[in-house]
Amino acid sequence: MNIDFPFHIDRKGRTATTTDAAHMDNLIAQVLFTNLGERVNRPDFGSGLLQLVFSPNSPELAATLQFTMQAALQRWLGDVIEVQTLDVAHEESTLRILVRYRVRQTQELRTATFERRGLR
Repeated sequence: MNIDFPFHIDRKGRTATTTDAAHMDNLIAQVLFTNLGERVNRPDFGSGLLQLVFSPNSPELAATLQFTMQAALQRWLGDVIEVQTLDVAHEESTLRILVRYRVRQTQELRTATFERRGLR
């Protein structure tokens, strides 16, 4: 069993756990949505994605996001997953990310979708 993210207590008063598939999605979300410098003793952990939520929408922004997210996933989770495709949609203050990846241990292909809205 894997500890669920974000950390919380389940109905039985124990640390909440999650499935392997949900845990993998949690790991990806942590890398994508952690700002650089946010983690103690790991100032380069994360992708810097949330800093770009209010940047003007453009093909250049989409290309930059894809490059930085792909690099962050490869660096921090490259031993666990192999990213097949990564698509980014940026509409006003909302980011939608679709990640298709292969779990290295099982060779299973999975797809995860993430969405974050900026504060207005």
